[in-house]
Amino acid sequence: MSNLQKRAERFTEPQRYKNLGVYPYFRVIESGQDAEVQIDGHKVSMFGSNSYLGLTSHPKVKEAAIAAIKKYGTGTAGSRFLNGTLDIHVELEHRLARFVNKDAALAFSTGFQSNLGAIPTVVGRNDVAIIDEQSHASIIDGTRLSFGRILKYRHNDMDSLEKVLKNLGENTNPDSLRLIVTDGLFSMEGDVAHVDKIVQLAEKYDASVMIDDAHGLGVLGENGTGTVNHYGLDDKVEMIVGTFSKSLASIGGFIAGSKDLINYLQHNARSMIFSASLPPAAAASVIAALDIIETEPEHVEKLWENTHHAKKRFIELGMDIGNSETPIIPIYIRDNTKAFIISKILLEKGVFINPVITPAVRPEDSLLRFALMATHSISQIDEAIDKIHAAGKEIGIYS
Repeated sequence: MSNLQKRAERFTEPQRYKNLGVYPYFRVIESGQDAEVQIDGHKVSMFGSNSYLGLTSHPKVKEAAIAAIKKYGTGTAGSRFLNGTLDIHVELEHRLARFVNKDAALAFSTGFQSNLGAIPTVVGRNDVAIIDEQSHASIIDGTRLSFGRILKYRHNDMDSLEKVLKNLGENTNPDSLRLIVTDGLFSMEGDVAHVDKIVQLAEKYDASVMIDDAHGLGVLGENGTGTVNHYGLDDKVEMIVGTFSKSLASIGGFIAGSKDLINYLQHNARSMIFSASLPPAAAASVIAALDIIETEPEHVEKLWENTHHAKKRFIELGMDIGNSETPIIPIYIRDNTKAFIISKILLEKGVFINPVITPAVRPEDSLLRFALMATHSISQIDEAIDKIHAAGKEIGIYS
C-alpha cells in the first residue's frame, strides 16, 4: 500500500460522525437556493445559505443567465489573458467598480481565486502582510503563496494590530509594503471589522489596507455597497475584494482599486491569467443582481428587518449569539458533537442550519450558523428559532 493511500485511510473523522448518524455535510438539495428548499422530497426552511438577498432564483437573474447562454454559449474556452475576454466581462467590471466606488475592477472565476491572485502579486519578498487571525481560508492561502513575511493580530483587536505595526516600524525596511488584510464581515461570527480604526493605524504606520468584503456586499453600506462604504472610507481602502456567490447570486469574484493597481494585477495575478474566465451566464447574473440591488432597495431593507427581529427573539430566549451585528447570527453550542446532533434534529424537523466546528472556529466556539435572507418571512424565522430552542432543550443545552 502506498504512503498516499495509508494517509487517506488514516483520515477517519468523517466516518466517526457518519457512524454516529450525525454527519452534517454534503447534504443534497433538490431545488433552488431559496428560503425554502427540498431535501429527500421534503420542504425544509433554509437558514444555511449565503444568498442574503435571496436573488439566486430571482426571475430577472435567471432570465439574464439564459440570455447570456443563448448569445455566448456556456463557456469561454480560455483565460482572460488570451481568448477569454468577452464584452460582458468588461461591462461587469465597470459595474463592479462603480458599485464599490473605485476606479476599476478585475473579475476572477471564483472569490477564492481573487485572494489567491491579489495577495501574492502585491506582497513580495521584502514585504509584510498583516492579517486578522480569523481571516478567511482564501486570505490565509493567499499569504502562504507570497514570498513576504506573514504576521497575525488577534481577532478584531486593534491594540494587537498596532503592536504588530509598531514592531514592524522598528525592524523592517521603510520602503517595504505593509499590507493589512482582513474580512470586512466575518462569515462565522457575524461581527464587522473595525475598518475605521484599521485605516487610522494604516495611516499612522504607513501601511495599505485590503478588505475582503465577500459577506458585506449586499448587506452593509449605502444600499448594500459594503463594509468599506458602511464606514465612509471608500477613498481610504486601496483594495476591495468581493465574491459573486453570496448576495450577487452567482459564482466568481473581483478585486477593485485604482486603475494602476488593476492594470498591475491584470498582468501579474496568476490565478486570473492561468484560469479560464468567468462563464458568460455567471457574469450576466451578477449584472442583473446589481441592477436589482441598485433599483430595489427594499431587498436590503427586508434583510435588516429580518435580522433585527431574529436577534431580538434569540436574546429574549436567552440564547448565546455572541457579538453578531449582521444577518449572520452564531448560536454558540461550544461542543462539536452536540452541534452535529442538534443540526440533525433540526433537519428532521424541517430546518436546515449549518454546524460550524474547528478548524473553522476554535474548538470551544463550535456553533450553529443561522444565516438570514431577505426572502424569509417573519413566521419562518419564528418557527425556526422556536425549533432551535426546543432542540437545544432536548439535548440539555437550554433549561
